[in-house]
Amino acid sequence: MSKSSARHAGLFCFVPDMNTVRRTVKKLLWHHWLVAATLVLAIGFTGLHAYRAVNAAIFWSHNRDEPIQGWMNVGFVAHSYHVPPRLLYQAIGLPPERDKRPLRVIARAEHRSLDALKASLQNAIAHAPDKGGQQ
Repeated sequence: MSKSSARHAGLFCFVPDMNTVRRTVKKLLWHHWLVAATLVLAIGFTGLHAYRAVNAAIFWSHNRDEPIQGWMNVGFVAHSYHVPPRLLYQAIGLPPERDKRPLRVIARAEHRSLDALKASLQNAIAHAPDKGGQQ
């Protein structure tokens, strides 16, 4: 088989001219365009969420057991150390509600030093009954 016949024997042997493409596009009805737009939106939506999932996986793989700092909130510390947030809230004397304030703000509101708050959190993490599961 020569090179030219091998080239035309494959799947990509048909190359339409531009006039054929233009005529075909002009024949498409509104519902064809709707299906195409829906497909593009679905692919975009899927791509966005795949990107976000991969980005979150990379972020949390690099932020495990991060040293506790004042900018972190209780939920971040709980997620980083694989402990239930309610355990950490209990350790620092707060109700087990979702609190997004940074630790330095919590320490200031509780009239405690940040180091004392960090020590309480580290003690609770060290004595957590099950570090792997969310209870």
